[in-house]
Amino acid sequence: MTASSESHFKQNYQAHLKHLKLKGLQPKTIEAYARAIRRVGEYFDERIEDLSEAQLTDYFTDLLASHSWSSVKLDLYGLKFYYTHVLRKPWVAPHLIKPPKAQRLPDIVTVEEAQRLFLATRTLSYRVFFFTVYSLGLRLGEGLRLQVGDIDAERQRVHIRDAQGNKDRLVPLPAATLGLLRRFWQVHRNPVLLFPNRHGGLKSAYRATTPLDRGGVQTTLRQVAHDCGLKKRFLRTACATATPRI
Repeated sequence: MTASSESHFKQNYQAHLKHLKLKGLQPKTIEAYARAIRRVGEYFDERIEDLSEAQLTDYFTDLLASHSWSSVKLDLYGLKFYYTHVLRKPWVAPHLIKPPKAQRLPDIVTVEEAQRLFLATRTLSYRVFFFTVYSLGLRLGEGLRLQVGDIDAERQRVHIRDAQGNKDRLVPLPAATLGLLRRFWQVHRNPVLLFPNRHGGLKSAYRATTPLDRGGVQTTLRQVAHDCGLKKRFLRTACATATPRI
């Protein structure tokens, strides 16, 4: 790698980041596509402007040997984006990758299992968060992004913002969830965030400007599930006919 090629790669990488932001992609997608270019650049010594189909075959074959199909697809999409918007070149291998089709039923946590999880979660913030995500059928990120203004008690619904596909949606609000959220807000009284971070404890939660830490939520959930002897994952699921008591 020469100083010239390194400088050229860095310049194109910065242009890549700008285009990702200008296209309105979600932060997680931006990071995935940016990571793809960093990884491809490292593999090819930062010379990725004129990759051949043979070179791409070698790269994705090696990547699949150590990463999941999900990583392969993200690197593929990130590199295609780079060629389209930064290099302004056509993609040279349109039929190179075809991930296997797999249809798997998710592990569904039953109402009884969810009840055990809630009761075993000692930290109030996490217990209320788990209950809310379960009862509303939300993804982790959707729950973390909830704000006080998203709760429509009068119409008994919740406004879910920036959901999958960058779309908003409305979900029903069970009375039990509304009551729990009202009691929880009386504890933290943050004017914006429904689940403020715990950096300063609940006493200073009303001043928090960021939500609960994603890693902390995931670690706590795994530990609680382990303590309860549950092997199923706490996945996105809705309460079909009943809302567990907390």
